Amino acid sequence: MAKAAAIQHVCTECGTASGRWLGRCPGCGEFGTMVAEAPVPRGKRDAARAPLRLVDVVAEESERIPTGVPELDRVLGGGLVPASLVLVGGEPGVGKSTLLLNALGAISRERRALLVTGEESVAQVKLRATRIGGCDGVEILAETELDAVCATLEREQPAVCVIDSVQTLWSQEIGSAPGSVSQVREAAARLLRVAKESGVATFLVGHVTKDGSVAGPRVLEHLVDCVLQFEGDRYHAHRILRAVKNRFGSTNELGVFEMTGAGLVGVPDPSEIFGRTHGGEIGAAVTCTLEGTRPLLLEIQALVAPTDLAMPRRVGTGVDPKRLAMIVAVLSRHAALPLGAADVFVNVAGGVRIDEPGADLGIALAIASAAKGVPVRDGLAAFGEIGLTGRLRPATQADRRLEECRKFGCETVLGPGSETLRTALQAALADSAN
Repeated sequence: MAKAAAIQHVCTECGTASGRWLGRCPGCGEFGTMVAEAPVPRGKRDAARAPLRLVDVVAEESERIPTGVPELDRVLGGGLVPASLVLVGGEPGVGKSTLLLNALGAISRERRALLVTGEESVAQVKLRATRIGGCDGVEILAETELDAVCATLEREQPAVCVIDSVQTLWSQEIGSAPGSVSQVREAAARLLRVAKESGVATFLVGHVTKDGSVAGPRVLEHLVDCVLQFEGDRYHAHRILRAVKNRFGSTNELGVFEMTGAGLVGVPDPSEIFGRTHGGEIGAAVTCTLEGTRPLLLEIQALVAPTDLAMPRRVGTGVDPKRLAMIVAVLSRHAALPLGAADVFVNVAGGVRIDEPGADLGIALAIASAAKGVPVRDGLAAFGEIGLTGRLRPATQADRRLEECRKFGCETVLGPGSETLRTALQAALADSAN
């Protein structure tokens, strides 16, 4: 008699499996996330197939599909690759469905575009489409059963399909609720196979967890070809689209959108918005960072306040906290700024996140301006990496950064030509006597 497969307990956050229930997941450390799941039935094994030699494979260069949204095309690497699987993640209300509906509306003018909605009714999608306009050619299917969705894609074979969202799909073969680890894994695997075999370029809309990562097992991000992360506060107008993974392009590209009454609109010159400052403001500096092939001017804001705490706070919004702590330490040691008994707060205006070290000098200027109580000189922008010795190191693609600064009227650009951080501060601050 065949032995029944044991029930496994799987973490809903990271996908870690255990033979027994645990109060705390050993993988991610979260409490109360282990749920019981019935074993997935094993189907019939496929017949053996003869392998091919690489020399016999005919590789055809597929033409990318323009989405009609230039900022989305930029992040994808020039457009949507046919038969690819793209995962789009973001917080609820950030604009994922609106962005993809905009793209489907533009694609439907020349190709078949299908929207599979599992979270909203057809009437709700119609109201959004009426608001943003230009979506009359989009076909829609309200379905959450995985087999029905895959059968529709195989029969209709649209050029582009959007699944909103992958967490709502469920299969009768899996004995668990929609959104569970097993259901999400099965749905992604089935849709991947259909996309490759039928040539359907597919967008998967995914939820995010508390820490901002895409919900579901990590295998979901490994299955898809591209992972796009939609960032931004629902209460602010601007949104940032980044590529976390891209098999067909760079992961350093950045797309900027503005939420309007007619949907999401791309911002072709984000430097004009994020780099705008008011002259004579203390604790504000402009830096030029590089996101992929796009130079970007950003306003860095800093506040230095006395504290009674034994351990002063170093709080950064949009910057790496560890790098912020390093910059504060270098300013204290090599620029003689008394920051040991002060809280330091740094914010990147517009909700943009900075990852590259080329913005170090701009952050240092904002902190020094707030600490000394004097503004940065009007019309000045800065970029450069700060070393632990207080020396400025060159930033990549300095020519492109300089061109962007001149384009938006920065009269003075302070770069790694200055020998030390101390001399750079003396040249940048309006009160250069100290």
